[in-house]
Amino acid sequence: MSTAAAAATIDRSDFRTVMVSGTKIGLLTALAVVVYVAVARTLQGVAAGAVEAVVVLAAGTAVTFLPARWCASRSVEGIAGAAGVGLWGGVVFAVADCALLRPFHAYPWTWDDVGGGSTWWYLPIWWMLGTFLAWMGGARTAACAGGGPGDPGLLRVSGPVLLGSVVLAAVAHLAGLAFVLPVAAGLGFALTLVALVLVGLARA
Repeated sequence: MSTAAAAATIDRSDFRTVMVSGTKIGLLTALAVVVYVAVARTLQGVAAGAVEAVVVLAAGTAVTFLPARWCASRSVEGIAGAAGVGLWGGVVFAVADCALLRPFHAYPWTWDDVGGGSTWWYLPIWWMLGTFLAWMGGARTAACAGGGPGDPGLLRVSGPVLLGSVVLAAVAHLAGLAFVLPVAAGLGFALTLVALVLVGLARA
């Protein structure tokens, strides 16, 4: 593969890629929320917690690593593009959330009570979370690819993160920490992701 051809396949951060990919991520997030709500209303007990944790990890994997794949993140430009996809995905989800999920009372909004009845206090937090996860996913993907044009593969990039999240969730459960299983899985995912990104940066 020539240098020019290789350059054309990596580090995409153009407006169209960010907008289209971010829209996909936002709609995918909304779908994951609907699935989570359906599970919570259908199952109970340990079964509900286990399936909810699987939904959280699947959604986390998608919003973290799909932006990096679509932007072919290999260096700073592609990592920034992935972060942009995450940010726009958060905005798209917020629109779907306010326009569709809330009017149909998809789930209880206890967070609104924290904000004095306001929806808007938590939306920037959601946007920051989506941006942060996609940014970390871009950095992780770039580190696994070693800066080259080759595809490191979703399993290689996300597998250790998922394994770490399961281990940390199990440790939290065995230690009797006050985390429900899907929350423990989500926290484990985020902590493992950040740790692996920091290791990758230290090796660079």
